[in-house]
Amino acid sequence: MTRATRLLATRRQLRGLHDSTPDASGPEPDADRTLNRIVRAAADLIEARDGALIVIDAAGAVERFVHVGVGVGVGVGVGVGVGVGVGVGVDKGSAQTIADLPEPGSLVNAVLDSGRTIRLNKLSDDPRSPGFPAHHPPRDGFLGVPIRSQGEVCGVLVLTNRRTGVFTLEDEELIGSLAATAALTIRNAREHEEARRQRRLSRALSDLRAALLTPEREDILDVIAECVTHVVSCDLVTIVVHADADHLRIDAAHGSLSAAFEHGVLPAQTSIAAVAIASGSMSSGRLTDEATHTSLAGNQDAAGPTVAVPLVAAGHAIGALCVTRGASGGSFSPSEIDAISDFVVQAGVATSLAWAREDRQQLDIIEERNRIARDLHDNVIQRLFATGMSLQAFAATQPGHAEELEQHVTEIDAAITDIRSGIFSLRTRHGKRKDRPVRKRVLDVITELTPALPSAPTITFVGPVDPVVTGKLADDVIAVVREALANVAHHARARNSAVILTVSENEVVVAVQDDGNGVAASPGDPGGTENLAERAALHGGTFTLDQQTERGTVARWRVPRPPAPGGPATTEARRREDRARNDPPGTASA
Repeated sequence: MTRATRLLATRRQLRGLHDSTPDASGPEPDADRTLNRIVRAAADLIEARDGALIVIDAAGAVERFVHVGVGVGVGVGVGVGVGVGVGVGVDKGSAQTIADLPEPGSLVNAVLDSGRTIRLNKLSDDPRSPGFPAHHPPRDGFLGVPIRSQGEVCGVLVLTNRRTGVFTLEDEELIGSLAATAALTIRNAREHEEARRQRRLSRALSDLRAALLTPEREDILDVIAECVTHVVSCDLVTIVVHADADHLRIDAAHGSLSAAFEHGVLPAQTSIAAVAIASGSMSSGRLTDEATHTSLAGNQDAAGPTVAVPLVAAGHAIGALCVTRGASGGSFSPSEIDAISDFVVQAGVATSLAWAREDRQQLDIIEERNRIARDLHDNVIQRLFATGMSLQAFAATQPGHAEELEQHVTEIDAAITDIRSGIFSLRTRHGKRKDRPVRKRVLDVITELTPALPSAPTITFVGPVDPVVTGKLADDVIAVVREALANVAHHARARNSAVILTVSENEVVVAVQDDGNGVAASPGDPGGTENLAERAALHGGTFTLDQQTERGTVARWRVPRPPAPGGPATTEARRREDRARNDPPGTASA
């Protein structure tokens, strides 16, 4: 009669297990719910007081943990040493009582490593069983069954404390069947998660390609950073590029923490992005050191785990894409890391194609401008010049109209000058990226940062800016304008701002003014201003941040004017050079 009762109970539990199987193989399985039902069915089936199911991922870390009962208390040291105390199915008071986890043991590890079932009548009889704190419930029997998915051990089903007797071979076989159902549930859940990941990845790549094909598209790096936020759950996505040998610059940032990190400067020595760029492979760690994080984000949530992947376009690494979660967020799973890596590879290809298409369009524009310039020079200017010469000759024969005719010749000379200036402009507007004139690059920076400011900054250029400010000096000037305006946007609370770029006979000066709170109330980002001072020092110059008389601050970055190519230029030579560049010749007699 006892066995008949057991058989009836077994039939009832197996029927319940059969009812739960469609949940495991349905179109959208609720894995946690199904696994919980499996653990409960296992505990009820063999009359165990406590049960737990532990799922591990490919890296050996705990992926899922489901528990029922009074408190299993099994120490789990999995993979990288994750210690999990299985204290299960208890109310808050009882959970607090058994909050002290047992020392991580090797009993569950033995099941995972060997792939074999372990059945013990008494835990204390096995040397692999750890000791438990005195306030944990007593434990006798232990049954651990491996869960296999596609030939690999992906978890373990653990049961302890049989209510009557000890665990039997029949119990082991029954739990083995339940472990097979759990394996099916885990496999289907992973396949559905992989399918969702691929859909998110495909959608993000489609959005990226569509954005790159838009005529009035945003900066490519900004588009890439924004699309990554749709691939994985994260708090911050940054694209980091080299500013100089010792520093990195955040060129694009998206996410809930992006406002503090946008256009920030990171020390290369302590940034995981530098490791990714140098090695050419994915790296994980911290975005930057704690001091730099505090200087950028203040009291915001500390940066948690970061995955950095080199962003390769046109055959070389242009930077690193870093995906960060806050300190309260979990680490990235292997599937999430794969999704990030896949997206970055595809984004690099899309970027290369976008650049190639942009270069082709730019080349077409250059060819058309050169054709227009040739036509203007060979036809229009020559005709005007001949007309001017004819008028001058006619004036010599008509003294009474000589003054009026000379005025017409002067107008023709002015028109020739304007046309030649236009030809010069057509032939020098083909630069791209860092080869573009510094005035164009400054205007691009102002356009980029204007949405973060209450009003668009005014910009003033004084002196021969484009001919003098080139190369490394131009890069530093752009960095100064970006950092200074970013400080105004983040700290000054100013209504108006102005940028003045001056090239005089002896120095180059970048001044950024605002009518904000002033130095004492809002000193700006210390790390950023120190970086500006370092940039000035590299050129033998200085950086100051001064409070104005009434309201606001003036950030003034000044460096010596570089010598003209070919050797030091005298003051008179510089004057002649400035006049030649600012007033291109174009008279009819020239």
